[in-house]
Amino acid sequence: MSRCAQPECEGPAGCTQMLWRKAPGGYLRETLTATVYDVAVNSPLQLATELSEAFENELLLKREDLQAVHSFKLRGAYNKMANLTEEVRQRGIICSSAGNHAQGVALAARRLGCKATICMPLAAPAIKIAAVERLGGEVQLVGETYTETEVYAKERAMLEGRAFVAPYDDPYTIAGQGTIGIGAYVKALKPEVKIFGAECTGANAMAQSLARGHRVRLTKADAFADGIAVKQVGAETFRLCRQVVDGVVLVDNAATSAAIRDVFNETRSILEPAGAVGVAGAKAYMKHYGLKDKTVVVVTSGANMNFDRLRLVAELAGVGAKSEAMLVTTIPERPGAFHAFADAALMQTDIQVTEFKYRYAAGSEAHILWSAETASLGDSAAMVDRLNAVDLPTRDISAIEPAQVHLRHLVGGRARSFTGALPFERIFQVDFPERPGALRRFLSQVSPQWNLTLFHYRKTGNTSTGILIGMQVPPETSEAFAAAQAALGDDFVFSELHGDARQVFDMFIS
Repeated sequence: MSRCAQPECEGPAGCTQMLWRKAPGGYLRETLTATVYDVAVNSPLQLATELSEAFENELLLKREDLQAVHSFKLRGAYNKMANLTEEVRQRGIICSSAGNHAQGVALAARRLGCKATICMPLAAPAIKIAAVERLGGEVQLVGETYTETEVYAKERAMLEGRAFVAPYDDPYTIAGQGTIGIGAYVKALKPEVKIFGAECTGANAMAQSLARGHRVRLTKADAFADGIAVKQVGAETFRLCRQVVDGVVLVDNAATSAAIRDVFNETRSILEPAGAVGVAGAKAYMKHYGLKDKTVVVVTSGANMNFDRLRLVAELAGVGAKSEAMLVTTIPERPGAFHAFADAALMQTDIQVTEFKYRYAAGSEAHILWSAETASLGDSAAMVDRLNAVDLPTRDISAIEPAQVHLRHLVGGRARSFTGALPFERIFQVDFPERPGALRRFLSQVSPQWNLTLFHYRKTGNTSTGILIGMQVPPETSEAFAAAQAALGDDFVFSELHGDARQVFDMFIS
């Protein structure tokens, strides 16, 4: 094993001045001699058939999400720890991590027979804490932010004489990650191969650093892809990237979400955002440069997705893939106006609506938030023009990310009526068939005879879904309303909200 000339590099903080790291072929040699396959698997290169056909290139996925900890991070952690002396290892290992690196260190410690203390932020997800503990790691929760956690871990390592295993800015960690077959390895063997990094637009520290020629520190980093949301890149990482990286592609959160969906369609595996950024970057690069008949390899670096994030990813994916358009339309607030809007918007019976949000508002106008699949909608601009031409002011808001994340959940609320109430309003949950034409059929039976006061629908992908509607049904029309329900057939099943359920909804919508 190569040794450093600086005595302090044998200390608990690890070595940052190894002589080999700047020697010709240094990283290539360390990568080829690394023993990471004591814990890692030789992950496969898998053809992404659908993406390859769509972009007319051979797109291969390097499936690092198939590692034991569902991330490439075990490679670097194990290589760093294997290169420590047995004496240092037996004093104990310590690291700071919010997720994937923590699992890699815990697994490596179990394999090498040493104790590992994993410092994680107080807000670390329970699923990741449990994963580390299952691997035998001792978890200590400390710090409101990752920076606070890292400072604590390094100070404790120094005080206790333990080795701190850095998640990325350490030559042995870097060489271990390099066993994937990227960066310095590829440039040493095949210098003609182009290598690109991928970052989120809201966490682009490496792109900015490479552009300016020095490491920059971001004032904030978007945590959507939390595994790569760093404010400042590592010093050694930056030095290497300047040598071996040909550029960095920036992608937004919607494009990353679309990439997660793409990989799911290809493999039935769900990547975490940081694990899918490379796929999003490859798609953007191929499209921008019109790349054809080339081989493109993407590392799917991790699949430790928090389950509660899937809803947000699903909502952003349609916009990122440009497969769904979100629009807002203003209609006159009068009985039958919603029906007239639906007729104008859905005159093509094959248009697949994925979302409708509407709530009665006092005054002359109301606003509808709605979404549709672009495959059925065609050019959203043509739809906007068509509705504007019939005095239904409409705009496409697909590019406004806060609308995707927040606005769709805020539409509705209390009815804005002059009296503060809507007489004879009844609230129903309706089993609604998910097929083109269903909405117009429904409206043809109930509008304008009964005033629609609330409509809340989001596509689920099932054959039918539960929607929430409000209707003003005067008592003298109850029998006629029941007949209209029956005329819709068994596809539409009405369940009126009564008792506690209605009381709870009245707290927010009445």
